[in-house]
Amino acid sequence: MFQLPPVDVTVAQSIAFLIFVAPLCIYVAWNDLRAMKIPTWSTDALAIIFVVVGIFVMPFSDYLWRYAHFFVVLLLAIIANMIGMMGAGDSKFLASAAPFVALGDVTLVLYLLGAGMVAGLVVHRIAKAIPPIRNLVPHWESWGEKRRFPMGFPMAAVLIVYLARPLF
Repeated sequence: MFQLPPVDVTVAQSIAFLIFVAPLCIYVAWNDLRAMKIPTWSTDALAIIFVVVGIFVMPFSDYLWRYAHFFVVLLLAIIANMIGMMGAGDSKFLASAAPFVALGDVTLVLYLLGAGMVAGLVVHRIAKAIPPIRNLVPHWESWGEKRRFPMGFPMAAVLIVYLARPLF
């Protein structure tokens, strides 16, 4: 049986972050599927959740170091956006999500992102091909996209799975 390795997120951090992050991630995924956009306010809210909740649930030195994650991922995401690999909302989401990821878990999260992107693409394409499902939300912009993919869908799912890992 496949099992994810343990992560450097504690149960207390998991619960505290998930209370706020999970609903926001569900919104981000839904909105990206619906409109092919991740609103700036949602990525700002994600960053604010880390700032406000993180100070209470993390050792202070770890908390401060996680801001470096934000800046490193922001720089890489801006470059990826500039060369057309991802949209601006996707870049902002990744940067805002980066502080939630412990340095020791980066490899795991990259694997999860890779698998999540493939799974998200497959699920989206299958759902798109099934008329009863597609007709539930016929106005979704992502249904008509040929070249672009709503990456907020799998990225949000990966953040939830990563933060929930200590709970199972």
